[in-house]
Amino acid sequence: MTVKPQNEGGEGLLARVIKLVELADYQAGSVVSRAVIDKDAGSVTFFAFDKEQGLSEHTAPYDALVYILEGEAEITISDRVMLLTEGEMVIMPAGEPHALRAHQRFKMLLTMVRS
Repeated sequence: MTVKPQNEGGEGLLARVIKLVELADYQAGSVVSRAVIDKDAGSVTFFAFDKEQGLSEHTAPYDALVYILEGEAEITISDRVMLLTEGEMVIMPAGEPHALRAHQRFKMLLTMVRS
């Protein structure tokens, strides 16, 4: 898995009307990420996962909200596997191990609250 961040950060998104699903395209064999907001209090990041790509199990010190914009994602939180589709969300609790996997391509928005 290769995570490819896009060049234009959140600064280029200010005061513009944007379709979230169009922030970045899928790239073969990759996970593409793009910062939307990155502040001390939290961050919002857009991701596009190609088929069979994912993020291996890890933990984070803060709660994180995942919102599926397109496609279907397999999200595992503390050994509990969930399939989320467009329009669905889940909150990954701080300190709980979690992983994401794309059985098919999907796009998501990840919001982390750092407090």
